[in-house]
Amino acid sequence: MRRIGLIGGMSFESTLVYYKLVNEMVRDRLGGLASADLLLHSVNFEEVVALQKAGRWDLAADHLATSAKALKAAGADCVLICTNTMHLVAGEVQAAVDIPLIHIIDETAQALTAAGLKRPLLLATRYTMEHGFYAERMMSLGIDIVVPEEADRADMHEIIFGELCAGKVVTGSRTRALAMIERARASGADSVILGCTEICLLLDPRTLPLPCIDSTTVHAMAAVEFALADAEGKRQAA
Repeated sequence: MRRIGLIGGMSFESTLVYYKLVNEMVRDRLGGLASADLLLHSVNFEEVVALQKAGRWDLAADHLATSAKALKAAGADCVLICTNTMHLVAGEVQAAVDIPLIHIIDETAQALTAAGLKRPLLLATRYTMEHGFYAERMMSLGIDIVVPEEADRADMHEIIFGELCAGKVVTGSRTRALAMIERARASGADSVILGCTEICLLLDPRTLPLPCIDSTTVHAMAAVEFALADAEGKRQAA
């Protein structure tokens, strides 16, 4: 089994979900008491948020690149940034190490394409919804994303940082998020991306009015596929 390296803590609420999903998927695939061979470097999210607010993405990139190099030095065979927003600096992080960075946008686009979905609503932080990095990469992969109107973008950003990252799941916020999805469906969206790794704490993809891709789940699944690519083949050969 290859060793997975997770850059987490952004926030630790969603990193908990990553850890649980990755280990559950490995157990489901290998059976028994199998679990993942993984390393986790959990950063101080307060420091990362301060850099986001200041627009110092260069320093944020250095911070995560340092984490990636530490994971590589400790034996990680791949690295994941366990958050959508910080994929804004994914290129810099990948450049810092010679192991694969499993990219959350690429994996999400692949899941959409496999499902025949081309015009998803993106629910995420304002950075992810409004900065060009997400839309441009999705467009290059054949996906034309839709973002909520200004008021809804502000509302979703506050739900993420003010509630979900602090471990609060509020029923009224779920109602508002569902209303955003309904408005997008009326405007022609064919699906929805849970494009912040905490939103799965608020919304269940199985109950939404549009087909849904949860970026946290597809990212974790891609890590497991990478980790088990050799292990399962050897087991079958035996």
